[in-house]
Amino acid sequence: MDIPYGSNEAAKFVTNVGLITSDGPNGPNVMAVEWTHQIAYKPGLIAISVHPADATAENIQATKEFGVNIAAEDQNTISSIAGGSHGQRVDKVGVLKELGIEFYDAKKIKAPMVKGAVLNAECKVVFSKDFGDHTLFIGEAVDVSIADKEPLLYHGGKYFKVGEHVTKPGQETMDKIKILTEKHAKHFD
Repeated sequence: MDIPYGSNEAAKFVTNVGLITSDGPNGPNVMAVEWTHQIAYKPGLIAISVHPADATAENIQATKEFGVNIAAEDQNTISSIAGGSHGQRVDKVGVLKELGIEFYDAKKIKAPMVKGAVLNAECKVVFSKDFGDHTLFIGEAVDVSIADKEPLLYHGGKYFKVGEHVTKPGQETMDKIKILTEKHAKHFD
């Protein structure tokens, strides 16, 4: 079964906004990607999922590296431009620079990095494989920096800020959970 882009089913996911940067055959590029996930601590691995015909995918295939810039809540303009046009037809980095958006040179890869992002991670590809209509790239973080900001959230085609904190269950409920998990523990002989 498909879960099409823009469908009610797809709109139920909540994601961050990964601004994926690269530099290769299509020149410097930035692309907004919903599917940006840390998948391991040691080593730090980040997975992104990109359509194989996109300029970003072509750049990553050629260079085996990419930047992950997790958009801050004040970077919705960057995300709208990075996700609203194709890198084969538009110099999105040029558009953003003319709007006053700043980039900086990465330390360990050849890609621009987005200044002011919540997290900037320079990644070297350790794995790639086509899954469905996208290519999954897993990159090992070779340099990481963070800013004291909140991430931009994306849900149902709209941007959101981190909002009200939902607390964990109270102590009485946690005590009951502990008793029930012990009661239902699986025992293998």
